[in-house]
Amino acid sequence: MAAEGEEGGLSGVNHVILVLSGKGGVGKSTVTTQLALGLVEAGKKVGVLDVDLCGPSIPRMLGLSGADVHQSSSGWIPVFADHDQRLSVMSIAFLLAQEDDAVIWRGPKKNAMIKQFVTDVVWGSLDYLLVDTPPGTSDEHISTLEALRTTNPDGAVLVSTPQAVALSDVRREVTFCRKTKLPILGLVENMSGFVCPHCSECSNLFSTGGGESLAQETNIPFLGRVPLDPRLAACLETGLNFSETHRDTSASTALSNLVQSLIERTNPQ
Repeated sequence: MAAEGEEGGLSGVNHVILVLSGKGGVGKSTVTTQLALGLVEAGKKVGVLDVDLCGPSIPRMLGLSGADVHQSSSGWIPVFADHDQRLSVMSIAFLLAQEDDAVIWRGPKKNAMIKQFVTDVVWGSLDYLLVDTPPGTSDEHISTLEALRTTNPDGAVLVSTPQAVALSDVRREVTFCRKTKLPILGLVENMSGFVCPHCSECSNLFSTGGGESLAQETNIPFLGRVPLDPRLAACLETGLNFSETHRDTSASTALSNLVQSLIERTNPQ
């Protein structure tokens, strides 16, 4: 239940960060999940708002499939992903009768749900709220920004893979952020090489370095490369914390550096 005096909305949230991708399948939700877990490990209190209404994958990645949200006099109570209640999650997946139910809604209903997620969820006091958005630059993104505008979001983290087709979509995402005056905290190059789980050798399946080159070209910060590690995929399927179970891996180190960079960029002092 909500603590006495706790209200719905974002009045108690210090930092709001949107995670964006130009296309699907580049690991946007994976990066969101790992950022959230890393920030909690760094001592922060974190919320994750999943507004990817047609493809909500955050609950499964955090081991919360089948969980339910509850109503209080102040609004919806998010689902907690840990015993210490330092990681809270809100997703439409918690509101579906069946996990595999399709969300077949027109734009106005989606936009109303996004607004309700922002205004009617009892987030309480948070250091960070991470917003996992759908791929692309749709009206859902505009609705999310409009709902969050009064909170002055810190900015966006853009996620891409190294291939040229993914990078061309990121250029559109950069344009979207600049037209909507959403600051860009930086670009993450995900799946930057494949790490063999047996010998730890990294092979460049999709090439590498494209994300860093694009960041330089568009004059945005480059936050780092995260290699493709099969053990990370396995952890996401079962809701395990990859950074805890595979701490001494190149992917875990890259994610840890990403979290630290994000903390520094949102707390410049």
